[in-house]
Amino acid sequence: MTRLTRRGFMAAGAGAAALPVLGAPAIGQAAWPNKPVRMIVPYPVGGQTDLIGRAFSDYFSRQTGQPFVVENKAGAAGTVGATEVKRAAPDGYTFMCTISTTLIQNRVMMRDLPYDPEKDFTLLTTISGIGGLVIAAKKTGASNLKEFVEYAKKADKVSFGTYAIGSFPHIIAEEMNKQYGLKIEPVHYRGEAPMFADISSQSIDIAIGSYTVGLPVVQAGHGKVIAISGNRLPPMPDVPTFLEQGATGKIFSLRGFTGLAAPTGVPADIIKKMGDMIVAANDDPKVKQVLTSFLLEPATKIDVAQARFKEESPLILDALKSLGIKPEQ
Repeated sequence: MTRLTRRGFMAAGAGAAALPVLGAPAIGQAAWPNKPVRMIVPYPVGGQTDLIGRAFSDYFSRQTGQPFVVENKAGAAGTVGATEVKRAAPDGYTFMCTISTTLIQNRVMMRDLPYDPEKDFTLLTTISGIGGLVIAAKKTGASNLKEFVEYAKKADKVSFGTYAIGSFPHIIAEEMNKQYGLKIEPVHYRGEAPMFADISSQSIDIAIGSYTVGLPVVQAGHGKVIAISGNRLPPMPDVPTFLEQGATGKIFSLRGFTGLAAPTGVPADIIKKMGDMIVAANDDPKVKQVLTSFLLEPATKIDVAQARFKEESPLILDALKSLGIKPEQ
């Protein structure tokens, strides 16, 4: 089982501020792009972040006539890939497709974060899902939240798969421990695909992830959806949310996002062109198919993404602090 080891947790916190919206002005710059562009995804191939990054990169390639090449640089909750983007020249030839964990939670979860999310990146868009599947492995016998809690109280050891340290599944696991008096052990993977593979093999007890990646596990009979994190999902209208099953607190309704970002300092005209292409991509059939399959909302404009980042960052960081989670490294 591929995973990162969990250490102890204690209170930690961090402030939040908006990422810079625009890059530096372009002076004497040649037509962009005039060579291949890198799209770094700090998570493994096959997960939601990867597939979103590939869909948008394909659209950008078709629109510009230059290849946007996806490079998966997974590791350490997205910090490996994000650090490479930070160090890239701000010339418009390196971008990143990542999740909110990289830009928000890692400020608490990583002791020596090798980048400053507020200063080192320009956030271009946010893309959110309606809700995530909470899947209990078949071995638990649980069909709803109450039954899983009962199972967890009796079992000698219970493991909760998350797709990254400090991710929303990680926060939810810790909140379940706090709210129900459990001793669930978070198991941190490098993405959704290996996490759900271990649900299928019954190596872990429960996990939360996207509809598209998690659904095959349920269809194969390896697990059951016991709750929805966030809002009810149209394809599963009869499955209640955490809150509808008695859980309390904003943590169970918070949603993360997938975001596209650039290293700070990219010329303003390139940032504008990317922002325009991102919004236009919402109407592209191939991009729309991916967004629909993951039950995702359309990609936002730059200013909307910035406002959301500024509003939600303190809430997420306060949630981590209140749960007593300390840096992993």
